[in-house]
Amino acid sequence: MNSTQKPARVVADFVLESMTPLGESYGLLLLRTEGELPPVFPGQFAQVRIDRSTSTFLRRPISICSAQPAEGRVELLVRRAGAGTDALLRTPVGSSVNLMLPLGRGFSVPENAERLLLVGGGVGVAPMMSLGLDLKARGYAPEFILGARSESDLLLIDRFKELGPVYVTTDDGSAGVKGVVTAHPRMQQPSDMVYCCGPKPMMVAVAKAAARVGSPCEVSLENMMACGLGACLCCVEKTVRGNVCVCTEGPVFNSNELTWLD
Repeated sequence: MNSTQKPARVVADFVLESMTPLGESYGLLLLRTEGELPPVFPGQFAQVRIDRSTSTFLRRPISICSAQPAEGRVELLVRRAGAGTDALLRTPVGSSVNLMLPLGRGFSVPENAERLLLVGGGVGVAPMMSLGLDLKARGYAPEFILGARSESDLLLIDRFKELGPVYVTTDDGSAGVKGVVTAHPRMQQPSDMVYCCGPKPMMVAVAKAAARVGSPCEVSLENMMACGLGACLCCVEKTVRGNVCVCTEGPVFNSNELTWLD
């Protein structure tokens, strides 16, 4: 796995094989296309065409939760956030969904890494699942901190537990440690790499907490993206080397590349 790799992408129609509702606002979509897909690296995403919303004209960026390229299958974790994602979550099983993927640059793993901590919140758990699956398959022992508003908002917990130790924080204290993800004691311990995806304030806090204990940190940004190809410039993020398009230069960045730690 290499964060600089940018494999070939495809645009293809997929069949929606299943849609599993997760709480009130999320759904897990399993999609399949004919033939093999290009390699998919953890942290990459898909641009999904929304055909069932008359008010949605642009594709929506969705993180890839898992992929089996040889089988032509991908899983997408979708949060209902507007007309486009609502229409996607109401797509009947068996329908066709057009995807462009894989896009962007993924995560990296330091040489001789042992302690790898993956932190996710909300729909940001999707790339953490993809990364966790990859790390487990390659012989690593990832640890996870998953944050949510309450116990009912925690996503894919049982699947994460199959990959490694899972620590939980909830805003209301209904599960795990009460508070935000940085309140968990594991965040105060050094790691060979901390990975994070979720709301921006959470990622900024995780990056700063990692820096305090000397841990490198990679974050997967969730900026608004319209094209996924670096043409529309709506996903621009300020970095130490100037403004860049998240969809092509990211979505994964080392936190030292961003201006968050200033």
